[in-house]
Amino acid sequence: MKRDMELVRLILQAIEGSEDAGTKMMERSIEERGYHISLLVDAGLLIAKVHTDGDKPIGYFISRMTWAGHDFLDSMRDDTIWKKAKEHVIIPGASWTFDILKEWAKHELKQRLSLPE
Repeated sequence: MKRDMELVRLILQAIEGSEDAGTKMMERSIEERGYHISLLVDAGLLIAKVHTDGDKPIGYFISRMTWAGHDFLDSMRDDTIWKKAKEHVIIPGASWTFDILKEWAKHELKQRLSLPE
């Protein structure tokens, strides 16, 4: 399964309490949600447990978002920054890493807030 950063953002927004994001997230299959929740745990953004039947996710329990999860969501909350990230960093077929995305988001946020680098 491919990593879907749109779903990653929806999951984090849903955990924080966005009903719209929660509704959109639930439109995805349990396999997609479980897989991406596992990725968020791997990245240190969530504390959660994904229940599987073999390798197939069949359920999950999310305890909480970590400090890093809140930081990432804060950097990607603004729709303008998110759109820009998808245009300049999260490009299909391009090579990028989650760390590059986080650094890019920090840079954009600093520019928006007029903070020194």
